[in-house]
Amino acid sequence: MSSFWSNYIIILTLLNIVGCLWLIKWASKKREGEAKEGAVTGHVWDGDLEELNNPMPRWWLWLFYISIIYSVIYLVFYPGLGNVKGVFGWSQVGQYEEEIDKANKKYGPLFAKYSATPLAELAKDKKANEIGQRLFLTYCSTCHGSDAKGARGYPNLSDNDWLYGGTPAAIKTSILDGRQGMMPAMGAALGGEAGVDEVANYVMSLSGRKVDTVKAEAGKAKFEMMCAACHQASGEGNVALGAANLTDKTWLYGSSAGLIKSVIAEGRTGKMPAHKNFLGEDKSHLLAAYIYSLSQ
Repeated sequence: MSSFWSNYIIILTLLNIVGCLWLIKWASKKREGEAKEGAVTGHVWDGDLEELNNPMPRWWLWLFYISIIYSVIYLVFYPGLGNVKGVFGWSQVGQYEEEIDKANKKYGPLFAKYSATPLAELAKDKKANEIGQRLFLTYCSTCHGSDAKGARGYPNLSDNDWLYGGTPAAIKTSILDGRQGMMPAMGAALGGEAGVDEVANYVMSLSGRKVDTVKAEAGKAKFEMMCAACHQASGEGNVALGAANLTDKTWLYGSSAGLIKSVIAEGRTGKMPAHKNFLGEDKSHLLAAYIYSLSQ
């Protein structure tokens, strides 16, 4: 990696410190022809409010000097000058890792004692679920909601509709390794807007909705040719691929005709981040048990 930006920051920082020192000295210097201390400068406001030539209080001036001295000492001991680590070698990443290590040593045994218990059995343990819930609220509720019912684009984890399967093992795999979902854009392959409209009508008919039967019939042939490989000919989806079940009334991004057409034509991508390196095996085990319990 180039050292240009590190050198740039070092030079800029040092120039700023020197510049501040020079500015204070320059502003404090007495000049020839300057009004005497306490004399009126000639600036008058509101009729009788006059500006006097009074210097800054000495204690205030020394605060500036102390600030400059402090900044130099800080930069010697701590990082602040580009890639220079400082005498103490401190870094926010190092402090974070140190705190995490301390927490793992203190709380690790608490999580580890549940790791050998099968997930289905652990899901019935009230104490384990209390711990799992706290983990969920901390790490998962931002996307899935504190009640785990999800939001548009974020699955509801409290029902029995699962893109990648709702078994304990599948849930734990999703937490550990994450998921990368992709619905390819099919607009061009289906022949444009008319083809998309036909397939959308057929897809909506799978869940018992009122549709244009002529368009749905035409869309069925296209669906079987272009979509069945992922969603199956029945439209019931495929958990191995994360292909959604189109025969129920659960829609991750909304069920309006316009939204369905948009997904078919333009595709979708979705990502569940992997938590293996962040949470570790034991915490993920407890978290998976809690999530599994929500749908039981």
